Amino acid sequence: MHDHRRAAARRTHLSLGLGELAAAAVFVLVGTTVVSPWLGDDSSFALWAALVPLVVVLVQGGAYWLLARRWVLRSSMPAPVAQVYRALRAVDPVLLAAGLVGVLAWLPERPVATLAVLGIWAFGVVEYVNYFVVRLAYPARGWVSDVRRGRRPRLVRDLAR
Repeated sequence: MHDHRRAAARRTHLSLGLGELAAAAVFVLVGTTVVSPWLGDDSSFALWAALVPLVVVLVQGGAYWLLARRWVLRSSMPAPVAQVYRALRAVDPVLLAAGLVGVLAWLPERPVATLAVLGIWAFGVVEYVNYFVVRLAYPARGWVSDVRRGRRPRLVRDLAR
């Protein structure tokens, strides 16, 4: 039974990891081919100031899920991996703050473009919170009540072990 549970957890972790990496790739692809040309040269700096922190957090999340396949239901997170993620937990807010400064410095003139860039940056903040502060990823049905429980994210629980 334990091997079956571990195999299922590994499959879930694989799906989550590849999903986060695919999301990062899609954001870069769409940012490069669709959003940046739509914004124009002046506003593309704001886009990248918002997009880079989001992509960094998504890649970190994807890497975490893929790495966690090694220890899920078997052992705890290896110390070197934990050290890296503790450092990222401290560095990411600085990166997000720098991204916001960049967004505000190169704020697009068109209101729709401003909302788009700020939305991208805000999504990066949400992803950081989901990984390092409180779990936000739940099915839509019952989402509010699940978030209110204030569960610690899996990454944070692994860091605590």
